[in-house]
Amino acid sequence: MPSLKTAHVRWIRSSVLACGLIGLPAPTTPAVAGEPTGVHDPIHRYNAQLTLDPFARFKADLEAGRATLDVDDELSLLTSLLRALDVPVSSQMIVTSASSFQKTIISPRRPRALYFNDDTYVGFVPGGQIEVISIDPERGGVFYIFNRLDPGKTPRIRRSENCLSCHATPEMNEIPQLVIESIVPGMSGGGEKAFRRGLSGHGVPLDQRFGGWLVTNASDFSRHWGNILIEYTKDGVQEKTMKAGELFDLRRYPASTSDLLPQLLHEHQVGFVNRAVDATYRTRSLLHQNPEGGEVVDRELETTARGLVRYLLFADEAPLPPGGVKGSEAFKADFLARRKVASDGRSLRDLELNSRLMRYRCSYMIESNAFTGLPPQLRRAVDRELEKALDPTSPSRDYAYLPTEEKQAVRTILRETLPPLNDAAR
Repeated sequence: MPSLKTAHVRWIRSSVLACGLIGLPAPTTPAVAGEPTGVHDPIHRYNAQLTLDPFARFKADLEAGRATLDVDDELSLLTSLLRALDVPVSSQMIVTSASSFQKTIISPRRPRALYFNDDTYVGFVPGGQIEVISIDPERGGVFYIFNRLDPGKTPRIRRSENCLSCHATPEMNEIPQLVIESIVPGMSGGGEKAFRRGLSGHGVPLDQRFGGWLVTNASDFSRHWGNILIEYTKDGVQEKTMKAGELFDLRRYPASTSDLLPQLLHEHQVGFVNRAVDATYRTRSLLHQNPEGGEVVDRELETTARGLVRYLLFADEAPLPPGGVKGSEAFKADFLARRKVASDGRSLRDLELNSRLMRYRCSYMIESNAFTGLPPQLRRAVDRELEKALDPTSPSRDYAYLPTEEKQAVRTILRETLPPLNDAAR
């Protein structure tokens, strides 16, 4: 673990963290001067009644009686919800810092748990409310809150605009995104030290991650801030190592782990979602202001596409620690169950886990809602950039880190598993 004396840290107020731990992106294209780019601009239709995110469809089925949840107790409610949303329990990540709108009840003695798949993120606090972020292809993150469970009754579920105060801030140009922090908490859960604020994705150095997160199944991986609490004693500020279940009852959660591998993949895919959603909103604003197109628009689209493709192809990925990462077998099985396989048996979900996350460095998130929702003009620019990036004869230095064999493997997988852009949108 890095030393508190030498690491670059800064004090923050825990109230800043009011809405969650699920990354802020590096900006892609500049906002159009004088125009709102986010949720308050009507061109994005963020508050439109009909949304296309996965949870909206489930909510409609639940309210129409086509789906049910187990409402005997809160743990049954959570596990039945995860099952209905195809979110694996094995993705459980435990967060000890006081965050989300439920910060008043979150602490190392009652941590928050997070679960995810490619398009849906679920938060749970024992004795609290369930939170859901679901990715709409065109709008980005859509936020939902469950009422507290009254056993035997299905809780009321509502969209939450309050979450936008932290997930679509002016610093984010009011574009609805996901938020990851690395915060070393005190015993109350309040933030004591913070790292990498404003950054998300696989490029974040490992020694700046996991503050306020429990990390299990990583005995050989010490370069992080996970499992650490700050205590104030008569002898001064002390760091304390916390183990899963030491200060809280693991029986209140559906799993006993907070595995390292889900946290690494979660970081990667949050980084992509944020960049893709940011690019989608900015491109719509750009095209709205320049309906006739032109060189400026083409140049902006090319720049945005290059940034997205470099992220998709794991440019600047922080290397895994010496010896690699093991990861829980349960989570691996759940993650690989979603493989789309090319004729040669290869998939973008094939894991490497020695020096890097993926065997074939093109993100599986290319199959997600965040990618399929890219505006057609931007998607065409991304497709062109991908073709250039994966061309073994291309002289571009942007992708020189990918060997020829890997480029050819990725090209085959994409051509056989990625649906083409709808012809009507070309």
